[in-house]
Amino acid sequence: MALEQEVMQKMKEAMKAKDSVALASLRSIKNEILKAKTATSNKEDMDKTEELKLVQRLVKQRKDSADVYLEQNRKDLADAELAEVEVIEQFLPAQLSEEEVDKEVKAIIQESGATTMKDMGKVMGMASQKLVGKADGKTISKIVKDNLS
Repeated sequence: MALEQEVMQKMKEAMKAKDSVALASLRSIKNEILKAKTATSNKEDMDKTEELKLVQRLVKQRKDSADVYLEQNRKDLADAELAEVEVIEQFLPAQLSEEEVDKEVKAIIQESGATTMKDMGKVMGMASQKLVGKADGKTISKIVKDNLS
């Protein structure tokens, strides 16, 4: 099932359950899907990779907002953002642990023949493509740096 149809189904369920947090989160996903479709003038469904990147971006935005709110001692606003993260993350595949990401990155480094930090861009490109939706960029970047330094 395409992401848009799945979101619509979950929206109906959230409306029936009167779950305002889930409904707001799902509406933001739907809004981003519509923006993506109109930005590329592509009225067709997005492919799975684009959908995963869109959902990952939404999760990252909310986590970053929550961090800012926590720095400003606004736990109430941070909690609201993190609640939305929980709803949005259900559309992502299971996240890999750091050990699993490390194993994947080591395999990519072996495959690409990378040896120094100069090769980080090449490794990051391959790792980001291979691990899309399974790990966030910050984690991948940290592990690549650890393995190349």
